[in-house]
Amino acid sequence: MSSQPFITSGSKQKEQRPCAKMAAALRLAVAVSCALVLASACHGLEVGYYKKTCPRVEQIVRAEVKKFVYKNAGMGAGLIRLLFHDCFVQGCDGSVLLDPTPANPKPEKLSPPNFPSLRGFEAIDAAKDAVEAACPGKVSCADIIAFAARDAVYFLSRLHVKIDMPAGRLDGRASDATEALDNLPPPTSNLTELAGVFAAKGLGVEDMVVLSGAHTVGRAHCSSFVSDRLSAGEGSDIDGGFARSLRKRCAAADRIAGDEPTVNQDVVTPNAFDNRYYKDVLARMVLFTSDAALLTSPETAKMVRDSANIRGWWEDKFKKAFVKIGKHGEIRKNCRVVNHGYPHGHY
Repeated sequence: MSSQPFITSGSKQKEQRPCAKMAAALRLAVAVSCALVLASACHGLEVGYYKKTCPRVEQIVRAEVKKFVYKNAGMGAGLIRLLFHDCFVQGCDGSVLLDPTPANPKPEKLSPPNFPSLRGFEAIDAAKDAVEAACPGKVSCADIIAFAARDAVYFLSRLHVKIDMPAGRLDGRASDATEALDNLPPPTSNLTELAGVFAAKGLGVEDMVVLSGAHTVGRAHCSSFVSDRLSAGEGSDIDGGFARSLRKRCAAADRIAGDEPTVNQDVVTPNAFDNRYYKDVLARMVLFTSDAALLTSPETAKMVRDSANIRGWWEDKFKKAFVKIGKHGEIRKNCRVVNHGYPHGHY
């Protein structure tokens, strides 16, 4: 006979209770962890994430973005920049959309890197309203930013750059202006500083170079480069004729209206999402120190030349890097305010 004591079903149930409690505690811990970290860390992002819960979401967002971009190409550039500025601060959680409140008077959107230059909020609002009408409470604002930026690239590239954008992000409930200052690379960055910021986000040197190509569209305020780039003397890394042209345009502001002057980042094809930016870098006709810095190492300079000269090289690399940056929440009903009554940040 076995020396193991006989165990009745009742005593067995009693012995299993501690294990059951431990299992329940473990499940609770996992659930709490998933509520506290970004969606991409708890469940993987996937293409077609909303195929069951909101199957037409990407079509709806694309239709709204098309209206805005075809009316004003600058809005497309703004949407692309909006994704970068959202994802570089606390991950892609839509926190850049949150408006100020008495409890939080200085959210990300009011930080100097974002205000007043960041654009695209109206397009996101329109897309969110249309999506909510079709699928209430199903699609996060963070995913709408990602879809909208992807669609802006599509339209500005004349339908050439097509990106399969994974989804499944959740909306963050915190937004702090100081976080934007700490995490967004300033236009005065040298190559080492720029690479360090990208590395902190899990992005490599090649990602940095190909994502910089988004500067092929959009406009920049003169204040973001005049003191840094146009005050340089002989031996500057900016083309002399280009510098003179910028000085003239930046001096021609409508001072009566109080408008700060802006200039196109790409003076040749300003509304086309193409590889012209890299040709401008090689010609020393770019606005920011961070753009010119791409020529200061043999490795990045070669990437610039390849992007400028090899057909399709940059576009293919950009698609991959664009998805990669979007992997870095609550599903808000209104993208500008957090929900009330949902302490775990989602519903």
